[in-house]
Amino acid sequence: MIELIINADDFGYSEAVNYGIIRSHTHGVLNSATVMMNMPGAEHALELSKKHPTLGLGVHLVLTCGRPILSGLNTITQPNGYFYKSPTLLFNEDIDTDEVKREWTVQIERFLSLGGRLTHLDSHHHVHGHPILQSVIAELANSYNVPVRIGRQGSIPGTTPFSTTFAGDFYGDGVSEQTLTNIISNAKYGDVVEIMTHPGYLDSVVLQGSSYHTPRTREVDVLTSWELPSHVTLKTWN
Repeated sequence: MIELIINADDFGYSEAVNYGIIRSHTHGVLNSATVMMNMPGAEHALELSKKHPTLGLGVHLVLTCGRPILSGLNTITQPNGYFYKSPTLLFNEDIDTDEVKREWTVQIERFLSLGGRLTHLDSHHHVHGHPILQSVIAELANSYNVPVRIGRQGSIPGTTPFSTTFAGDFYGDGVSEQTLTNIISNAKYGDVVEIMTHPGYLDSVVLQGSSYHTPRTREVDVLTSWELPSHVTLKTWN
């Protein structure tokens, strides 16, 4: 068998995104999500998750969206106090990795304080895979005893991988049932495959804040209509 993890990034971005993620879980194949703990819908996401214990739940560590939870950060924020909007802008700066560790620790601790059941860690825009931050994510993953998304760069030294294979093709023009089928057809028996997704409904928060918005609704449609192949099983969470 192939074990499948279909993870929704951006849980907590907004209430509308949250509802789309929950719909993709209750009426579709989505079985995991990671929460952006600095975003407006974070508490709402955690409240919804308590009604759906079959949804695996991790933290989507953020350095490139919205504002940090901590104040007084100097090397990972713009002068206006917001995070830089892209990894390119962020990594052009001389980053203090201790600031990253402190902010990410607070994001994880907020998740736990709101009742989150931590299954794994990943990050917005895959920043945890950057060479500068690999030691930070390894330290946090070992401290909280959880695996880490491998991403296209492979597993991160010193961490337990969340899957054996990672697929990021289900995005933008690649949002289709055929894409999901193709990913599975390329997997081997015994693989644990993670497919990254971004389903959601729309509200002013995501429409004004994210460059990726209307395709999220298409993702909900596909994730609630695709039929799981007979040789694939969805990963379950204790």
